Amino acid sequence: MALLQVDNLSISFGGLRAVDDFNLTIEKGELYGLIGPNGAGKTTVFNLLTGVYQPNEGLITLDGQNITGKSTIEINQCGIARTFQNIRLFKDLSVIDNVKVGLHNQYHYSFMDTMLRTGKYRRTEKEITEKACALLEVFGLQDEKDFLSSNLPYGKQRKLEIARALATNPKLLLLDEPAAGMNPNETGELMDTIAFVRKNFDMTILLIEHDMKLVSGICEKLTVLNFGRVLCQGKTSDVLNNPEVITAYLGE
Repeated sequence: MALLQVDNLSISFGGLRAVDDFNLTIEKGELYGLIGPNGAGKTTVFNLLTGVYQPNEGLITLDGQNITGKSTIEINQCGIARTFQNIRLFKDLSVIDNVKVGLHNQYHYSFMDTMLRTGKYRRTEKEITEKACALLEVFGLQDEKDFLSSNLPYGKQRKLEIARALATNPKLLLLDEPAAGMNPNETGELMDTIAFVRKNFDMTILLIEHDMKLVSGICEKLTVLNFGRVLCQGKTSDVLNNPEVITAYLGE
């Protein structure tokens, strides 16, 4: 059974069909790419998968569970986490507190525990802090854990956003243009980071990306969107050599 199954997904905005009859199958453990020209509908697909938008038609199934129409919080609890094209960190919080925000959905104590600073509260907060520190170490951010997240270099902010998403313990990680704004060295580091996350967290990953070097370097399969419809799907090498795909990107 596929980890993610999307059938006949569609949405319209004011009569414009932004995504039309979109289908996608991702197996557990795959690193899958969603590509296409600007305005093709890629981020709209991500917004549909994460509950930001509600589809007009179609079905989204995650690990056998129908998540169509659920809220963003419910979908995150079911096992989908994402990053954004424009980094959305809590810029006035420290690096470690950004990660701890992602962890709090897995730990529970009462309001009274918080007010009275009970043993349960202290034990839970200690465990959360230790887990956050372990995640930061994975991404090489342990030395900056007390920095404001807004003071990190751009590449490290990207890594922090991925770390925060992983803190929610997802089954499927969605990365929306993770290499946007990065220089070649940062992009190379990001490729290594994504490969590491996949291997060491047993993570299934779906990413949107315009950097074809990154896409061809790490993605096993691709879906190409054009004007909201699937243009081509299959193995990365086959898709990138498809004449229709080349035409969609470069013109006739």
